[in-house]
Amino acid sequence: MTRLCMVIDKRRCIGCHSCTVACRTWNQLPIDIVYNPVLSTGATGKWPNVHRTWTPMLCQHCDKPACVPACPTGASQRDEDGTVWIEYKKCMACKVCVNACPYGMRDQSKFEPRLHQFIRKCTFCRDRRQYEPDKDPYCVQTCHQKARIFGDLDDPSSEVSKLVGRHKTSRIFENLNTEPQIYYIDDLGGTI
Repeated sequence: MTRLCMVIDKRRCIGCHSCTVACRTWNQLPIDIVYNPVLSTGATGKWPNVHRTWTPMLCQHCDKPACVPACPTGASQRDEDGTVWIEYKKCMACKVCVNACPYGMRDQSKFEPRLHQFIRKCTFCRDRRQYEPDKDPYCVQTCHQKARIFGDLDDPSSEVSKLVGRHKTSRIFENLNTEPQIYYIDDLGGTI
C-alpha cells in the first residue's frame, strides 16, 4: 500500500522560502494564506560560531487526522495514500476543522471572504499528481537545496523510506497520536 510522506532535511534548509513561493504560485493563494511557511528559531551559539535553523511547515497529512472526523459535512477527507484534502463543494467554511487541527495549517482567506467560502490547505499538490503521478509537489520540485524529499514511506527502495530508516527523525506533536507524515531530520540549518 502507498503511504505518501515528506522528509524535510533541516541540515539542508537555508530559509530561502522557494517552497513557499512555489506553493503560492501553483495554488494561486490569496495574499493572507500560506500553506508552506518557513519558521526560524533565530540565531544560536556564540560569535563566530553562530547558526540559524529553519523549520518548513505544512499540513502534516496525519495517518489519524483530527480534522477529518471533526468535519460536519465530510468535506475533509483522507485518501488511501495518506493525502489529507478538502472537497471544496462540500465545505461550508464553518472552521471546525481549523480548530481541530493542532498544527494550525488550515485557514480561510481573511481579505477575500466572498471569493473563498471554503477552508484551504496543502494537499501535496494532489490536483497535479492526478494528471502527473510521477511528479513531486511543487514545494519539493522547487527546493534547490534538496531539503524536501517526497515519496512512499511503505516502499523500502524510496528515498523517504531510506532517510527515515537511516537518520534520527522527529515529527511535530507526536504525543497527540495523530501520526504526522512529515518527518524532520533535525540539525543546524545550511550545514550540508
